[in-house]
Amino acid sequence: MLWIGRSARCHFSQTRTRTGWIHLAPQPISHQAFFLSFRMCGIWALFGSDECLAVQCTNAMKIAHRGPDAFRFENVNGFTNCCFGFHRLAIVDQLYGMQPLRVKKFPYLWLCYNGEIYNHTRLRDHFKFDYQTKVDGEILLHLYDRFGIEKMASLLDGVFAFILLDTANRKVFLGRDTYGVRPLFRMLTDDGFLAVCSEAKGLTQITHSMSTPAKITPFLPGHFEVFDLKLNGKVESVQMDRFHCCTDEPKHASYNNLKGLGTDFELETVKSNIRILFENAVKKRLMAHRRIGCLLSGGLDSSLVAATLVKLAKEEQLEYPIQTFAIGADDSPDVAAARKVADYIGSEHHEVSFTPEEGIQAVEEVILHLECYDITTVRASVGMYLISKYIREKTDSVVIFSGEGSDELTQGYIYFHKAPSPKAGADESVRLLKELYLFDVLRADRTTAAHGLELRVPFLDHKFTAYYLSLPEEMRAPKDGVEKHLLRESFKGMNLIPDEILWRRKEAFSDGMTSMKKSWYTSLQEHIESEVNDSQLEKAAKLFPFNPPTTKEGFYFRQVFEKMYPGCCDWTPHYWMPRWIKATDPSARTLSIYKPDKDQ
Repeated sequence: MLWIGRSARCHFSQTRTRTGWIHLAPQPISHQAFFLSFRMCGIWALFGSDECLAVQCTNAMKIAHRGPDAFRFENVNGFTNCCFGFHRLAIVDQLYGMQPLRVKKFPYLWLCYNGEIYNHTRLRDHFKFDYQTKVDGEILLHLYDRFGIEKMASLLDGVFAFILLDTANRKVFLGRDTYGVRPLFRMLTDDGFLAVCSEAKGLTQITHSMSTPAKITPFLPGHFEVFDLKLNGKVESVQMDRFHCCTDEPKHASYNNLKGLGTDFELETVKSNIRILFENAVKKRLMAHRRIGCLLSGGLDSSLVAATLVKLAKEEQLEYPIQTFAIGADDSPDVAAARKVADYIGSEHHEVSFTPEEGIQAVEEVILHLECYDITTVRASVGMYLISKYIREKTDSVVIFSGEGSDELTQGYIYFHKAPSPKAGADESVRLLKELYLFDVLRADRTTAAHGLELRVPFLDHKFTAYYLSLPEEMRAPKDGVEKHLLRESFKGMNLIPDEILWRRKEAFSDGMTSMKKSWYTSLQEHIESEVNDSQLEKAAKLFPFNPPTTKEGFYFRQVFEKMYPGCCDWTPHYWMPRWIKATDPSARTLSIYKPDKDQ
């Protein structure tokens, strides 16, 4: 038996009901009571706080949306100024699986973790680990004990952000998955106080005894950090290393030999491999005990994900139909295309109406959740935020698949047509993948997590991305005037999605969800014209010397951001913009090479 929350100096757990909060005492949990995954949640921790922990813990409530069903704070035995906080999206109404996770075999290890480890069963069986729970995160404890932190992180196939405390050796470890699908921020003061949180907003009001404020920084994806834990609870960073890079074959791949993969670069072999690896990426992400749904814009990427998801759900005999979700105005090209796909694959389809007025009203709340002022990120986030709100309020889908990552991996942005060489295009693809945590992955996580949903992104599967990036540069480049040609060609003739969708041109989500006659982009510009005048924009460089906005839209977003997060502008190190062309705006529709589909 395992006791949750035993011998904690400051510990409480609560769960929400329709009538209020219920305080639950620590209780014994049977082996059968656990489920596969902690899934989407919010993690938070302090090491060496000089202030009252009860006061500090109020900051952790700023990320309660990430785990709307339950929360818990717990002091660390022997370190009265160290604390873990956890917000959980519960699988059922009971509190089985709360964190920090501790098991009898490793009483000195404390784990706070957000994510899913898809190969946890395979690793458990291979190494003959004796599990005490059925929680996927338990594999981290066994791997760390057996191999140490670096090998532990490199063997995890999944998405994750973790805080691992080893009180026996007085070490603290932080880690984040390869593409930063799960978020993590840290703040380290010059006297050794460490604060960690899933989102930066949980750290901005932390108090500490320093003459100057400490910087809050996003933790680098694909890295782990090691801290020495001192007797007074303070820490010292002693190691920061990368455990995986997107261009390398992941180390965990050797424990999962997929059948049918060819080894040469002949076109038919490559196409077959892409299909096998992509389907495997979707299949492993079916690990869920809550209803699965899928965002469906009607573009190539989300359509391939949705179609594969529906196919596999039938094969796995899920007890419910897959729900798909599209957002847009009545005459938007995305809604029309998504409807075609939903009819073709037989999903339970939902269309969410979108008006520019609703989008404009949501902008400030979106920036609050994003913690970012990048122009195209904010624009695209509004629609995703509103559709996530609909899913949470109107349906029972909680685990949400999407097509994020495909454009970066498969050179899907229209400006890739202007790449000076296949190598330049390949290099740009890798750069975009490494920066996903600052832009598209950030957008996808924050807009879904804002409403207690959990995002899954099969295009960013380690094995799939490593294989795709290993292909010859010429093979991955746009071909015959069509971006993502290789991906499209790989599914040609498979009857997975309609041909007109398979070959549909790239459409930016923030543009495609509104009318072709008057896009979301145009409506937003008209509103901002009434909010920002020319003289304000002229003073932008002086007012905002770091990343100065050059447009009224950029100025407007930056003003909102600075009001909420003053002095934190370096969370967005630069604006997302197309390369190799003279662009003053990130929207695809403003580019001279943009050509909408004739049927739109």
